[in-house]
Order: sequence, then structure tokens, then C-alpha cells
Amino acid sequence: MDNLTDQTIKRFKQIREENHYTQSDFAKILQIKNSTADIERGKTKISGKVVARLLDEFNINPLWLFGESDQKKIQLHQGDVSPKVVTIDSQNNENIVLVNVKAAAGYPQNVQDLDWYQQLPAFDIPLPEYRNATYRGFQVEGDSMLPLFEPKEWVIGKAIGNLSDINTNAICIVVLEDSVMVKKIRKNDDGSSLTLISLNSEYLPYTIPIHKIVELWEVNSKLSFNIDANSGATGMKQLQEAMVALTSEVRSLKN
Repeated sequence: MDNLTDQTIKRFKQIREENHYTQSDFAKILQIKNSTADIERGKTKISGKVVARLLDEFNINPLWLFGESDQKKIQLHQGDVSPKVVTIDSQNNENIVLVNVKAAAGYPQNVQDLDWYQQLPAFDIPLPEYRNATYRGFQVEGDSMLPLFEPKEWVIGKAIGNLSDINTNAICIVVLEDSVMVKKIRKNDDGSSLTLISLNSEYLPYTIPIHKIVELWEVNSKLSFNIDANSGATGMKQLQEAMVALTSEVRSLKN
């Protein structure tokens, strides 16, 4: 084994150990069979597919891996987490789309589908706190954010354009490629990942690469209603009626 190959193997193993993966778990992440043991013994070469997976999952610079650069990580993701679709009302004002738990299951797959958004309820809240920005409502699923957010409550999030615009420890609606969740976020020193933190101590924090984030909404308020968990359609109707009533009351006060 030459020195260059030996260095590449050591760096490959270093990546696995730094991320606390076993050889078999690391193999699953890299989409190769069994484990990474043969690669770490020098019996199997690192394929182009594995190099691509290291870049995609961990931002590993291929040149660093093969000893041709001192820069370990490179940023493919430019930090754009802005909304992919913005909806407006008949008067060309932006409105607040409401995404309930059921709709959230399909949100990542339909994040750019205007027709899909038009099926969701949307409202305009005539308060100054909801002006000059894009807002969206999401229904909280599960108990990971207790005691601040109860299951089935609604949170209103302000759109974030770029990850650089968000402060660490902010509470956000995080839209990933396959899920939507409400979490407290912590920026990590490597600049390539965020740690997602639940307020309920029964749930452990975990780290995700920033390129997995599709959209980010900073929570700035919540709507709490007594929604029947066994009747999603009834709960949505109650929410619509409550929001219409709120809008009417605010407008009457302004007049």
C-alpha cells in the first residue's frame, strides 16, 4: 500500500469515526453493501459513487480525501431556504397558507406545485406583525416541542431567505426533503450542518447537513385551538371560522 492510498484510507475512516458511525451503518449511508471494513483494510478501492456520497452527505472535498488539498469540506449548498411558492389573494396581497398535519406529509413533494397550494386554506391577518414578509402556518405534530407547543396547535412562521439570516437557538419550521418539523436550531461551527433540538427532553438532538433543508420558517407566533384530534376536517373548519371571526373583529376595531 503506497503512502497516498494509506492517507486516503485514514481520511475515509476519520470521516466515519467523526460522525460516530459503525462500519455497517456507514455503508448504509454510502449505499454500499455490508460494511466499509474492506475499504478501511485497503482491499477495496473507494469508488466514484462513494466519493459522490461523501460529498453529498458530509460536504467532503474529493481533493482532500485523496490528499491533494488541505480543505476538508466544500459548500455545495448556498443557503437558499426561501419559499418556493408564494400565494396571493384577489387583491394581490400575500396571504398565510395553512398546512395541517395531513397536508404536511405531502408538503416536501409538492413544495413547488402551485395547484397543490391552491387546495389549502389561506387567510390574511390585518395586523402589522404580519406585514412586509411572507408567513405560513403549520400544525404541530407530536409532543417533541412540549411544553411550548401542544400537539395540533398551529405555529405561524416567517419565511427565511438564507440560512445566514437566522440566529442560532431560533425555533423554526424546518422543511426537509421528506418531512416537516418544528425544532429549535443550533448552527454548528463547521458551517455545513444544523443541530435540531426538541424542547421535550425525551427527544435527543440530532444533526443534519444544511443541503437537506428545503425551506426554513422562523416561528414568531402560534394559534391555539381546541381541535378534535379525531376529526381533521372538523378541526380545519373550526380554524377557518375562528380566523374569519378574528379578521372581522380586527377590521371593526380599525374602523
